[in-house]
Amino acid sequence: MKTLYYNGDILTMENTDFEAIYIENGIIKKCGDFKQLKYSIPDDTELIDLHGKCLMPAFIDSHSHIVSLAKTLNLVDLSNSTSIKEIIEQFNNFINITKPKKNKLLIGYGYDHNFLKEQRHPLAKDLDHIPFPVMISHTSGHMGVINHKAMQLFKLDNNVSDPNGGKYGRDENNQLNGYLEERAFIDFAGKSSTSGDLKKQLIEALGIYASYGITTVQEGFMKKEEFVLLDSLAKENKLYLDVIGYIDIKDNQKLYQDNPSYHQYQNHFKLGGYKLFLDGSPQGKTAWISRPYLDSGDYCGYPIYQDKEVKKYVDSALQEQVQLLTHCNGDMAAKQLLDVFKQKATNTRPVMIHCQILQPEQLPQLKRIGMIPSFFVNHIYYWGDIHLKNLGKRANQISCIHSALKQELPYTFHQDSPVILPNMLESVWCACKRETKAGLILGENEQISVYNALKGVTINAAYQYFEEKYKGSIKEGKIADLIILDKNPCKIAIDDILKINILTTIKDGKVVYNKKL
Repeated sequence: MKTLYYNGDILTMENTDFEAIYIENGIIKKCGDFKQLKYSIPDDTELIDLHGKCLMPAFIDSHSHIVSLAKTLNLVDLSNSTSIKEIIEQFNNFINITKPKKNKLLIGYGYDHNFLKEQRHPLAKDLDHIPFPVMISHTSGHMGVINHKAMQLFKLDNNVSDPNGGKYGRDENNQLNGYLEERAFIDFAGKSSTSGDLKKQLIEALGIYASYGITTVQEGFMKKEEFVLLDSLAKENKLYLDVIGYIDIKDNQKLYQDNPSYHQYQNHFKLGGYKLFLDGSPQGKTAWISRPYLDSGDYCGYPIYQDKEVKKYVDSALQEQVQLLTHCNGDMAAKQLLDVFKQKATNTRPVMIHCQILQPEQLPQLKRIGMIPSFFVNHIYYWGDIHLKNLGKRANQISCIHSALKQELPYTFHQDSPVILPNMLESVWCACKRETKAGLILGENEQISVYNALKGVTINAAYQYFEEKYKGSIKEGKIADLIILDKNPCKIAIDDILKINILTTIKDGKVVYNKKL
């Protein structure tokens, strides 16, 4: 297959300027002047006129959960609910349409107590109005609520003890009220399952990523279930985007150790390393921070593990020379991770995931270690106003990207899907504008340019995956993972970035998505 693209803006992310690029068998073979290339390529080459549109490297997802996103396609979407009453109505509508079997666990996702009229989490007594066992997941993925039918189904009673790094909500009589936080929620969610064709839903999820211009996708918390699913799809050769999995280091380390063939791509699937959690979410006030949340007494959130446990996991990954991705939202969680590394320089490119309350003064330590900060920068828009309420002026330092740029750290951006959709252009806009839903600018000194923001979802993200030699930019010899946009992001007003249409997504030189106009 041979293709020549010409007559458009070609944004290479290499500080180079070309009129055309020639692709053969999925590889960028030549870049240069259109007329010279046209007369030097084979006669059977397909010529594609861009008509002034923008061709650039495809986006690279530096952290999300594709299997979880696939599962949500069979769940109740609560992301637009503004009250507990609306949550109940969404479930009743779902029941009327799908006619589930008696006692089937129904799962909803994406509610946010911060935006509910009641300004609180629903409780079991609220969800008892739904005539089925029910579990709902908070948009952060770090907490949720179950009703009493779900407690009965899973034999959860008032004698249960809080796990390390989590808690069960209780009422004034010390009875379970249905609220589950951190490890308590994660453990319960792990026991629950949803019916449906997960293989089919996974392929559908790939289509969602492709529609946002993404050709490399992550499964950021892989356990046996996720591995079996992706292993099966890879062996059936049904994956058409690259999927990189990070194994739960706490309970599933052997999955990585026992599958060395997947340490390199096999039919678009590979294992990238391990994943570790150290704290929760700032909008849920479970992120571990150094100074108390406002109006919360001396409460600073809490760690999931003690230092000696974190050291055990970090040392294990370093001994194996395996990349470690670590969830750290609060600055104390970041400190715990950095202190355990003890300034050890490593070539494994460890990644600090989310980095919401990471402090600028902590960045030099990341650089000495060789650790990459991956920012969930969309927090500024979606929860920036909540962070101001919970953190005060400290919220201006959320996602300290410009500070990372000054330290010459190869930062990346992600959306933690299914927390939000994998909209990379929205992340670019957030990094440049830093505007909250209420229209406030959060930390103007941390704004960056459009071009530097695009680096966070292209060339820097390729570096995070050790794939910078063949992904992330338009350069001779690299894989033809490309997208066509209707406008060049670097040539329009920042707010207009949100209006850009991704017209075409190309993986290995083949079109995998075309926007229907």
